[in-house]
Amino acid sequence: MTPDLTSYDSIIVAVSGGKDGTACLLDLLEAGAPKDRLELWHHEVDGQGPSFMDWPSTSPYVSALAQDFGLPLYRSWREGGFEREMLRNAAPTAPVLFESPDGLIRVGGEGPIGTRLRFPQVSASLTTRWCSGVTKIDVADRSLRGQERFLNRRTLFVTGERAEESPNRARYAAFEPHRTDTRHGTRRRRHVDHWRPVHQWSETQVWDSLKRWNVMPALPYRIGFSRLSCATCIFGDARQFATIRWLDPARFERLVQYEQQFGC
Repeated sequence: MTPDLTSYDSIIVAVSGGKDGTACLLDLLEAGAPKDRLELWHHEVDGQGPSFMDWPSTSPYVSALAQDFGLPLYRSWREGGFEREMLRNAAPTAPVLFESPDGLIRVGGEGPIGTRLRFPQVSASLTTRWCSGVTKIDVADRSLRGQERFLNRRTLFVTGERAEESPNRARYAAFEPHRTDTRHGTRRRRHVDHWRPVHQWSETQVWDSLKRWNVMPALPYRIGFSRLSCATCIFGDARQFATIRWLDPARFERLVQYEQQFGC
């Protein structure tokens, strides 16, 4: 199902530099999405600080993507990024900052006191695998809820999850109301639909789309990684971490030291 793209006031494409999010953008353009309503959103996993989890090449790649297609790019991040949340000890989760047409906005940071002191763990639960929820999902939600420009308007939020990637993602709906949707509310009505246009695509279809548009894949793909997540993603296998140790031994050693510190 392709929604009526002309019915939306804003079409937001979440991009991380990965092939699937890029394929979403290309599919929207091929479907005739009004370009003046398109905007790209990128969540900075490391909170605009030094590279710790993410690839240092990701941010400039996303900038180049936006520039080449002539689209606005808005960044958002959790203050202190992944590392600050991982080291949280008897403290609230940090505030979120996000760029908007009206400037930089800062929200949150007054939540309950808590402690992590461990890496996220491999799990389908976002409570246990907190990295996605804390550095991406909640950041996007706060960005949508925190901007008056989305009130009393129709917004389409586009992400690149594919059913082929995992049994959990296979259960996602291709089209549904977004978590931040309040279209039936009595005040502050916000119509937000969530669309996953490549949900049923194969990996081959994704790569064919990038080739058709002559889009150069991000650096990690070109050096042999099969997907673009964090450089030191908890789902990485032994070969990937051996590669990271060879590419960036200082980063690898920091990970080892933290594991020893946490005992986990």
